[in-house]
This record gives sequence, structure tokens and C-alpha cells, in this order.
Amino acid sequence: MKNRSIKQVIPSRKVNMGGHIIEQPLPNKQMEQLDPFLLIHHAEWELKGNQRQQEVGIGAHPHRGFSPVTFIFNGDVRHQDSFGNDAVVQAGGTQWMHAGRGITHSERPSKELAQEGGLQEIIQFWVNTPAKYKMEQPYYLPLSKEETPTIEGDNYQIQVVAGEYQGIKGPAKTFSPMLLLRGEIAATGTVDLEIPRHYNTLLYLLDGSLEVNGTTATKKDMVWFKNDGERLQISAKENTRFIILSGEPIGEEVTTYGPFVMNTQTEVMQAIRDSQMGKMGVLIENFDN
Repeated sequence: MKNRSIKQVIPSRKVNMGGHIIEQPLPNKQMEQLDPFLLIHHAEWELKGNQRQQEVGIGAHPHRGFSPVTFIFNGDVRHQDSFGNDAVVQAGGTQWMHAGRGITHSERPSKELAQEGGLQEIIQFWVNTPAKYKMEQPYYLPLSKEETPTIEGDNYQIQVVAGEYQGIKGPAKTFSPMLLLRGEIAATGTVDLEIPRHYNTLLYLLDGSLEVNGTTATKKDMVWFKNDGERLQISAKENTRFIILSGEPIGEEVTTYGPFVMNTQTEVMQAIRDSQMGKMGVLIENFDN
């Protein structure tokens, strides 16, 4: 089994999203996307407390044609959508939503987090959907930490969110082959991971410092691998949290506009019209505070 070469280590850059400063490793100056992954945002927000839910977070907005996925690391996220789903996902869990032909949703902290304050830390990434599945029925899957299969090693822990690893299948449904992992590794710990050679692969460090196939990466770095091997040899210099996004390229044209990811400009324009006409559903959020 051959180690994958590293194409580049790319530091994330800070961007302003609606008044919130977040880390954005993807897209960057080197690449717009790495098929099938379109975007990665890492947000750490300290909520001041004594607030109502409707005063914080992200209100109702539409999506079509891809899956926005959120890993929760600290705090929680409350999801409501135009299909009637309403769930709070706690730290260690994952919020998986396939937008399909169109859905409107909101993402806010829970009532308790808004009132009491505290750290909310998430990573949201966008996964493209092949053209033949873009207009399917949307679905939403909230996964708790306990519902996510975990591989325990001497100095590490790997959660399998999607795909199959060491015979363990992640619960999230994907529309193209991929392997999505969340990991924690203690200082001086080591782990070897095997990933199909033809999968495009990224590793992002939330914090800490790793040596990956002989190259050092530190907090807020994204490691971009070549497709020339199967093995990632990881050793930790500090306690480190990381994610691995790995997937078979879809190989289709991608046209995006805001929250819509389609294959042509015509399809994007149709998505905009459908959203304006209410065809992606209407969300009237429910608050009890």
C-alpha cells in the first residue's frame, strides 16, 4: 500500500459571513472546488447569552441540488425546515440535509444555548449531487454522537459519518461513493488510514498539529492529496481534531449561485424563480421563548 503524496497544504482564510468571521479552507486561491466537495466553513462563535433563538443563528433560506452537511463540535444546532423537520443536534453529532429539488431551512442555536450563552463550533461543508439525483425529494437526517459509528484506537477516535471504513458503515446516505470521517488524536498518537486511490481527498485540522505522510500541518490548515496512493500515515504533535472528506469525483459541470448548485445556468435561473414562487416550501419558524 502506497502513501499518498501531498499536493499542497493550504491555510484557511478568514471571511465575513453575515457579520460573522469564519474560517474558509475551501474555496481558496488554488481551487474553486475538489469534486464532489464545493465548500468548507469552520465557525467558532461565542454566544453572549440572554438572547432569544430568533435573534441568533441563520434564519430561513432555500437550497437546491446538493447536500449541506454540518459537523457540530461544541454547543448545538437547531434545524427547522419546510418539510416539518425540527431537531437539535448536540456536540459530536452531524446534521445531514439533502436539498434535492428544493427545501427551505434555518440553523440556529437551541433555546438553552441562546439563553445561557457559550461556544458554538461547527464545520459546514457542501457535497455536490450528481445531476440525475438533484431533483429528488429532499431529506433530513439528524445524527447524534451515539448514533455515529466510532473506531477506538490507543490514542485516537474516528467517527464514520458516511461511506464504509474497516467494515463499518456510516449512517448518512450519499448519492456518490465517498468516505467522511471525524477524528481526534492525542499528542504522540498515530493512526494509518486507508482511502481508495481514486477518491479526491482533503484533511482539515480544527486545531493542534499533525505530521501527515511526512508533511507537517497545523491548526486551520487543509491538506490536499494527490490521487497516487491509498494510505494516510498520521502522527500527532499535539492533541488534534480533524476531518477527512474523501469522495469519487462526479465529473460533471457545476454552476452555482448562492444556495443553488446545478449543472447549467438555465437550471440555476429556474431554481431562483422556483424559490421566489415558493416552490421550495415556506418555513414559519416555531419558537417557544
